[in-house]
Amino acid sequence: MEVCLQETSTNPIDIFINIAQMDFIRIHGPEHHVLDGAALLTAFWNAGGQIDLQTSLEELTKRGLQMPGATCGMWGVCGAVSSLGAALSIIDGTGPLSTDSSWGKHMEFTSKALFSLSQVGGPRCCKRDAFLSFQKAIEYVNVNYNVELDNSKIECSFSEKNEQCIKEKCPFYKKTKKKVAFICVHNSCRSQIAEALGKHLASDVFESYSAGTETKPQMNQDAVRIMKELYGIDMEQTQYSKLITDIPDPDVAISMGCNVGCPFIGRAFDDNWGLEDPTGKSDDEFKVIIKEIEKRILQLKNEIL
Repeated sequence: MEVCLQETSTNPIDIFINIAQMDFIRIHGPEHHVLDGAALLTAFWNAGGQIDLQTSLEELTKRGLQMPGATCGMWGVCGAVSSLGAALSIIDGTGPLSTDSSWGKHMEFTSKALFSLSQVGGPRCCKRDAFLSFQKAIEYVNVNYNVELDNSKIECSFSEKNEQCIKEKCPFYKKTKKKVAFICVHNSCRSQIAEALGKHLASDVFESYSAGTETKPQMNQDAVRIMKELYGIDMEQTQYSKLITDIPDPDVAISMGCNVGCPFIGRAFDDNWGLEDPTGKSDDEFKVIIKEIEKRILQLKNEIL
């Protein structure tokens, strides 16, 4: 309650996350039966909703503490949904004998929220269940009251603390980008071009690295010059020749096409692009290789998506 009274956000999800990160909130537990509804009431008040926040939080706390833990599994009713339903009841002054439309509307809200939880399935996650419930609650408030609650894209930051996290099956799981390494012997030309184009064209999907089993004091100067000409990329400003041990362990390792001289990296390559080394060749031949690398980068991006 003390934290809620200091909050100024009109986004209940932000308020929830701010409080849920504090050390007195466990990853799962019946404290969410109070926290979730409290975040909604606070955002509602901050958006201009006509309630007494202190009194409303006290009433919500009283109701939330009456709910036992594990209601989702034991009773088939998630405590997050019940907490938000209680918050709506407090806003409208709804009781079991109410004859206005609020009684039925709150039932409609909780049924929609529970349905969204059912579509994802178990095991329970008090953070995921709260996020799904908040999405429905924000929709409900913005339609039924003369206030506007903020919404935002949700990326869960609690996954590592949840031993039962369902990861990619959760709509809020924060996906980590794959690490792609482009490998050739000297890491001075083709692999450097691939790293640069990977960063330029696919940084939203994967992280790009390049390396070799040997290094050279500088990158191929023709490659540097032509990449500036074609893409405005100055590889010498952001890249340098690296050994395989200098980069993170890749999820995807690609040989640029070293044929019989292919380096050993301690694991099998995921692909061999079989590209000719354009070193010492004409600009036109260089550009053919660069455009082929561009094409393959875009293909890889679509495969990883």
